[in-house]
Amino acid sequence: MVLVYPQIVTGADLLRGIIKLDQLAPLLQRRGARSVGIVNSKMYGVRSFCKVMEKYGIHPVIGLSIRLELEDGSDVLLYAYAKDDRGYSNLLKMSSAISIRDPETLPLKWLQAYSEGCVFICPMTDPSWNEKREMETIQTIRKACPTVYIGISRPGGVKHHAEVEILMTAEKTETAITAYHESRYIAQEDAFAFEVATAIRSGYKLNDPSRPKMEVYDAHVPEESEMLQWFSDRPELIENMAEIMLSCNAKLPPRHTLMPAFPVPEGDTAASLLKKNCEEGLIRRLGTVSSTYYERLGTELTVIENMGFSDYFLIVEDFMRFAKENGILTGPGRGSSAGSLVAYSLGITDVDPIKYGLIFERFLNPGRITMPDIDIDFADNRRSEVIEYVAKKYGKAHVAQIITFGTLSSKSVARNVARVFDFSNEEMSFLSKQIQDGHSKRLEESVSKSKALQDWIAMDSVRAKWLQAAKTLEGLPRNASTHAAGVILSPMPLVETVPLQSGGDDIYLTQWAMGDVEEIGLLKMDFLGLRNLTLMDRIRSMIQYDTGKTMQFEDIPLNDAKTFALFKKGDMTGIFQFESDGMRDALRLIKPDEFSDLYAINALYRPGPMENIPLYSRRKNNKEKIDYLHPHLEPILRETEGIIVYQEQIMQIAVQIAGFTMAEADLLRRAVSKKNREVLRQEREHFVRNAVQHNFPERAASEIYDLIVKFADYGFPKSHAVAYSLISYQLAYVKANAPVYFYAALLSMATGNQDKTMEYIHEIRGKGIEILPPSIQKSKYSHVVENGSIRIGLGTIKGVTPSFYNLVKEARTPEGWKTLFDFSAAIGGTHFTEKTIIPLIKAGALDEFGEDRSVLLASIEAARNHAQFVSPDGDDLLHDIIYSVAKPKYSPGGSMPRFAMLEYEREMLGFYLSEHPALEMKKTLEEQVVDLVTVPDVKERTMLKVAGMIREVKRIRTKKGEAMAFLTLQDETGELSCTIFPRQYAAINIHIQELAMVQITGTMEKRNGQTQLIVQQIMRV
Repeated sequence: MVLVYPQIVTGADLLRGIIKLDQLAPLLQRRGARSVGIVNSKMYGVRSFCKVMEKYGIHPVIGLSIRLELEDGSDVLLYAYAKDDRGYSNLLKMSSAISIRDPETLPLKWLQAYSEGCVFICPMTDPSWNEKREMETIQTIRKACPTVYIGISRPGGVKHHAEVEILMTAEKTETAITAYHESRYIAQEDAFAFEVATAIRSGYKLNDPSRPKMEVYDAHVPEESEMLQWFSDRPELIENMAEIMLSCNAKLPPRHTLMPAFPVPEGDTAASLLKKNCEEGLIRRLGTVSSTYYERLGTELTVIENMGFSDYFLIVEDFMRFAKENGILTGPGRGSSAGSLVAYSLGITDVDPIKYGLIFERFLNPGRITMPDIDIDFADNRRSEVIEYVAKKYGKAHVAQIITFGTLSSKSVARNVARVFDFSNEEMSFLSKQIQDGHSKRLEESVSKSKALQDWIAMDSVRAKWLQAAKTLEGLPRNASTHAAGVILSPMPLVETVPLQSGGDDIYLTQWAMGDVEEIGLLKMDFLGLRNLTLMDRIRSMIQYDTGKTMQFEDIPLNDAKTFALFKKGDMTGIFQFESDGMRDALRLIKPDEFSDLYAINALYRPGPMENIPLYSRRKNNKEKIDYLHPHLEPILRETEGIIVYQEQIMQIAVQIAGFTMAEADLLRRAVSKKNREVLRQEREHFVRNAVQHNFPERAASEIYDLIVKFADYGFPKSHAVAYSLISYQLAYVKANAPVYFYAALLSMATGNQDKTMEYIHEIRGKGIEILPPSIQKSKYSHVVENGSIRIGLGTIKGVTPSFYNLVKEARTPEGWKTLFDFSAAIGGTHFTEKTIIPLIKAGALDEFGEDRSVLLASIEAARNHAQFVSPDGDDLLHDIIYSVAKPKYSPGGSMPRFAMLEYEREMLGFYLSEHPALEMKKTLEEQVVDLVTVPDVKERTMLKVAGMIREVKRIRTKKGEAMAFLTLQDETGELSCTIFPRQYAAINIHIQELAMVQITGTMEKRNGQTQLIVQQIMRV
């Protein structure tokens, strides 16, 4: 017998199978299998399947499970296999056709169109064939397909009850018969894990009596002896199965660069148009262009044309032009592409590579032919518009976004399996705390390191089953989604080279992830959404709305004293890349006073290089002399205080010392960074030999090579550091020179994030900027600048929707509303409901009516009745007449307590709008206290003083019967949990009362990731 496995459903098929290739391939190799076929429901995992099987010397067959839609609307299962390259191409089309339909079936007519080069098996023992085993169905399929077999399966050696009927149908239709066996898990003991996987995929619990019955059984990968035993009476069926597999010789096509063609005017070529556009762009950028720029431009254009990438640059230039013409903010550059003068000339980047000493060969190297990779940042709220433009320009069939797969990580698989086991909320919470995801962290490792988890599992046999199932499923793909950035563009319809499925915004999604797509040779572009560009876009829009002037970020001077003052102080809240505590410390240490310091810090602040930050600071601030290993290094390393910081510096050293070309220097940089001993030795010989030939001392050359090796891992792309530091600087410039606009936009971006909002509010007030309350008559949906202050937007209020805001906006009049009743009539009784009005009152948005918030709350019903009477739908034709006859009155409601008002504001807005009593109290204190929002940042076990209002008290007794308490302390910046142990409780119990204003001394601790203060003393204020 020739051992083959024709129907493998792998774990790539999103829990329809749980077979892992790294377990399957060595198993089949040990068994001596000749061939194996993949039949997932989509083409997921096909490329990795083929590569792994070939690595183990097993012939892979590319197949697909199809739900064939018959003429009566019913569907049956069909296995399709690629017999040759034409068949492979048709499988791509079939999978794509199925995956863009709802339901995901393939009509019979489409099957006929895609059948060439394929072999089909009709698995008639599958339940989908129960009503379709008659001759007519087979005859219909045979008319559509040239090569069809009838399949018989005997899982577990059990004959199907309709096998005789199936054999008769095969005989009458003269259709060959083959054995088949579908494998969805490797070993028989994995059957339960597969059942769990099915439950996760389908969304039901294992103890649900109404859950669907499992139709898959004995779906393991059988031994050769099992197959022979199962078909001992019909061995020819196994032979036919092997014959089918070995007759399928389709292979993954070799990589071809599939560069799309940009539509150029008649008489032009892509290269000539690119040259013209670059020269015109350079003049627009610089005015007068020196020979240095023209020489560099000519060199780059020659390389680009020789590598066949002229079209690519024109394509990127085109969609960047679309973005700018439509006011979509783009980044100044990203990655090594900022080293290209062509990109700068075309407006793709805003970084002058000659001014900043950036190297083109770091981006494109003629000695290392790879597809160019220009990643573009867009304001994330408008990124989709650019993708839609590209799809429209080049055709929907030529553009797709790239799929990405979410996998069952250790924590994810633990929770998913626990959910179908119907574990309690407490058990789920326990698992989340005990199992931590991390780099290469496995579930088994988490269990081995947690005594609590081991004890928990040992208490119940069900938990042992949970663990076994979770370990089996760990690492499998769970779901598919759209890659955050990747878009592919093809010169031919994509379905010719990659399977597709439906995606968002009417743009296709590939069925293969990024690595597979790039291996084919398709052009991949990254359209990245950057929130900081959205922040800048908001700032620009607000300034334009208020002043009529459009802020041009690229024209901002790079030597602004106010901006550098912020950097030196580490005042970096809201500043891209510089917000972290460590980065702020680095800024305060280095005291940057020019733009080059910023991108140096950006490159240095990474694991490894950051150990050089103190050295950089000492040298920059003239506290230590710069020591160059050799005078030739000074021109290269002068800008970074004698320290190798950038990858480009390594390349420049190779050119300067050893006479390498830039292309050779880039290859050296890449080779050295891989740390392969043999490569290091070869490159040392190469470097030193070349240096000696250029009259450089051998010993010095060897020392400099050692320096390159030492810093190879530390080096960061200067082009990326410069480009991204531009965004940081531009944001800091706005913060320094137009802080009100900066903070208004920053607050809008933080909507929904209570911690960030309170942090920003605290800083804004500290800068002396007034925050105006939300106003039903003045507020926009988002925060805006109003007379030098920030007006809170109505959209910040919990429950206020854009549609309700638009209703209010349309109802506003120049004279405004004087009372709650005016407002209710203006928007109409239909819209004036408790659900919409209570949040407005609690947030203070109706305070301008001059009544206490309690009175407004008490009067909602009266105002609604008034609106229903005079203006049910907001029509105010009769309003003035009726209002003059019977003036409505407010209902009595008393006065809202200060504490309640504050709590309502925090509930509705995410922060305290009115002055918190803690703020008033702090002004009277002689000692400095720490704001509660900053306590988590304090070093653990530090003794500190805080002050605020006791919001909640919980008194308990320990197991020994001793009294202790837990407090929630609140100030204007946030809340903090405080613990009073029995030893302190007796002495300070008298001060522990809700709403009491207190000063507390204690030590900060973190327990289970939560910050708490261990109280030593409490003093009433």
